[in-house]
Amino acid sequence: MERYDIAIIGTGPAGLSAAVTATVRNKKVLLLGNKNLSDKVGKAHDIQNYLGLPDVSGENLAKAFQSHLDNLGIQITQDKVNAIYPMGEYYSIQSASGSYESKTVILATGVNFGRPLPGEEELLGKGVSYCATCDAFAVRGRKAIVIGYDKEAEAEADFLSQMAQSVTYIPMYKEEPSVSEKVIVLREIPVEILGAEMDGMTMVSALKTRTAEHQADMVFILRDTISPTHLIPGLQMDGNHVAVNLQMETNLPGCFACGDLAGKPYQYIKSAGQGNVAALAAVGYLSSLKEK
Repeated sequence: MERYDIAIIGTGPAGLSAAVTATVRNKKVLLLGNKNLSDKVGKAHDIQNYLGLPDVSGENLAKAFQSHLDNLGIQITQDKVNAIYPMGEYYSIQSASGSYESKTVILATGVNFGRPLPGEEELLGKGVSYCATCDAFAVRGRKAIVIGYDKEAEAEADFLSQMAQSVTYIPMYKEEPSVSEKVIVLREIPVEILGAEMDGMTMVSALKTRTAEHQADMVFILRDTISPTHLIPGLQMDGNHVAVNLQMETNLPGCFACGDLAGKPYQYIKSAGQGNVAALAAVGYLSSLKEK
């Protein structure tokens, strides 16, 4: 498997800035995120404090970002990262479509403002999953509920329907979902994941909504972003943010964080600056590995 020097998770200002800096420093870069870059940037009406671009619209700023990427030949791998595991000399990055390896990782995923459902964290790995393609083997012949926060989750619900006894899909967005006939669409608001004792272990038994309890063996929660503590084990937090020093280093060697994920203020220009710092720090870390 190809091993990258620097894997960057996120295509907002922080992640793109890190990718530019790492590319200029001749590193093998993997940029994972959305080919449309950042909805948060693109939908901004008027940005007044981005140096050199006064009163720029979010749409035009996003176009400038894309132009910079194109000039450097930086490609975006459109994939959703579900888990990252430190493997000693490298990080294993698990995604919806496969896995990647990288010597260092830069987290630039933004802030996840969604609170976990009651029972979600307690039952994680015991019937609660954040990746349908990763855990599809466990759903064969069982009842699954998929909570989708964007339309991309529909494909994962369809995939599960090929193996599961039944799949119920709960869309958390306004658009009408387009899923397989095998998938039951349910317009409900989830409030709690329930567990029950099974062979001496508490496992998922049902999803409680505002109006009913729906039996399930597994509950797949497919959010836009995953909480950093669920994304990578052992990562130290500072409240809702990843704890970093001035070099954007986390407590995990070779792992860096930048942008909104690393704390306030939530400003595009601050995120871009931190992305630059994180990439330089990652380059320095790679140099130290060579010296050893």
